[in-house]
Amino acid sequence: MGQSSQPHELITSISAFVTECMKDFDPSHNPQHIQRVVNLALRILKSEQAEMIKVGAQIDELTVHLAALLHDISDRKYLPKEDPAGSENGAIPPHKLVEHILRTHGADAALASRVQMIVSHVSYTTECKDPGAVKRLIEEEGYVELAIVQDADRLDALGAVGIGRCFTFLGAKGRDMLKDGDVWEMENSVRHFGEKLERLEGMMKTETGRRMARVRTERLVEFRRWWEEEIEEASV
Repeated sequence: MGQSSQPHELITSISAFVTECMKDFDPSHNPQHIQRVVNLALRILKSEQAEMIKVGAQIDELTVHLAALLHDISDRKYLPKEDPAGSENGAIPPHKLVEHILRTHGADAALASRVQMIVSHVSYTTECKDPGAVKRLIEEEGYVELAIVQDADRLDALGAVGIGRCFTFLGAKGRDMLKDGDVWEMENSVRHFGEKLERLEGMMKTETGRRMARVRTERLVEFRRWWEEEIEEASV
């Protein structure tokens, strides 16, 4: 797979772009989150690469790196009124935004399209709507990089870091997401553990991801036990 920019130059350019776009986001989805996901994705890639090659899977490290960098750039919760790609009047739809960004930074059409496809299927919500689509992309259509980036993103939602991100997001965006009759309270984050976060371990695609998720999920469960114990102690 070729690209008009050299890989190092493209990664440097996209990294700077993402940092600029997300620098004012709350700490649950800021550039530090992105860098953790990048590092986790590269760790998983290194751990899984030999086994994947044995079964004939073709993995492109540049694709993994770019998809990890851009996986949250079109998140509707944070998408600015004027999109970060600089399109006129927001003319670039979110599902094409990653592809547009990559092309404007010198990536060739094939690479940009591949990264867009991966980013479009990373999210938990997208997979829950159509789990078969994610499975087909990874197992039948050769988008093995999707498995790695998904696992990396989900690992950052687990463990101590995931707990911190969950409460941070509640403080930053929680009020805006309340339904009628809901109360803006810390308990919302703890409920989210059981509703979503503790399920992520079972959705991991790589052996490395599953192993790391097991440890981090245990930390979530233990924290929830502490929480329930302390709330009980403070109850009348």
